[in-house]
Amino acid sequence: MQQFRTRMRQCGRVLGLIGLGVVALASARGALAGESEVVGTATALPLGVPLLGIADGAAAKRLIGDSLLGRSRKLRARLLAPSHLLDLPLLTQMFGDSALRIPGIYALTDSAIGATFSFITMLPFSSKELGRVGSYRLGSWPGERRQARSEAYGNPEGFIRVTPENQDTPVSEHFRLRDFLTHDQQAVWPKYLVLREDLVDKLELVIADLEANGVPVHNVRVMSGFRTPQYNARGVRRGGRASDSRHQYGDAADIFVDNNSDGRMDDLNRDGRVDTRDAQVIVEAVERVERSHPELVGGAGLYRATRAHGPFAHIDVRGHRARWGRA
Repeated sequence: MQQFRTRMRQCGRVLGLIGLGVVALASARGALAGESEVVGTATALPLGVPLLGIADGAAAKRLIGDSLLGRSRKLRARLLAPSHLLDLPLLTQMFGDSALRIPGIYALTDSAIGATFSFITMLPFSSKELGRVGSYRLGSWPGERRQARSEAYGNPEGFIRVTPENQDTPVSEHFRLRDFLTHDQQAVWPKYLVLREDLVDKLELVIADLEANGVPVHNVRVMSGFRTPQYNARGVRRGGRASDSRHQYGDAADIFVDNNSDGRMDDLNRDGRVDTRDAQVIVEAVERVERSHPELVGGAGLYRATRAHGPFAHIDVRGHRARWGRA
């Protein structure tokens, strides 16, 4: 928690610099459980303009990268739970009081990163009633039925509201909100998502590591990201999903590299076959990333192909090392 507050204070200082360059603020569309969803957008002046003594764009870009873009420098969103919104007071200065009151996506177009950076404020966990938020069925987390075995298995702090209009919002260079949605209730909108920035950051670091080690990565498919407890329960059985699966906490993803977009893992090790040895190439990248970033330690698993899917790798940031599966 202390580390999070420190990062929030750093973000506040950076946003203070960016805030001086804000020249326009647009407002509002959509609906949120009967309320208006505010989607704020701000256009910033080029960061080459002197801001509080930051006289050159390169210095400003380094400062932004250190505090907002993650270890990978490829994050494109900051996810803010309701309990942490007060740690970022400049959010209201830039986007108004609605940024605290109404969950939504508040986007800053910034020339320092050459892209839009979004602040995504969440709906509180307490908004879930009888296993639902609105018409979207979530079910119950293990921590609602019994005492959580550790803080990592506590109930999520909040939900990201995902609509047809905002589902393509980038959370990083390679991933969008829609990539992590549960694969059910196709016709139900809005949907609600639990996601952790550390997972997205780790995935980007794994992609960078693969490319640095001669494995081209143009397209990564998230086969399974967030799973609602209701959806997860359908596969809980011996040899199947765990009842306390990390997917329910927004910090796990099952992925494969699919550069040719055929819906299956590519031949990453170039042995002429597609099997778990290709998933092992991904896990080896995870090992290297965790050695460089021990704070992102977590699980990594290998899964064989079935009739329904090709081989894939599981990656999470559970906080301790776990490995399973064999190539």
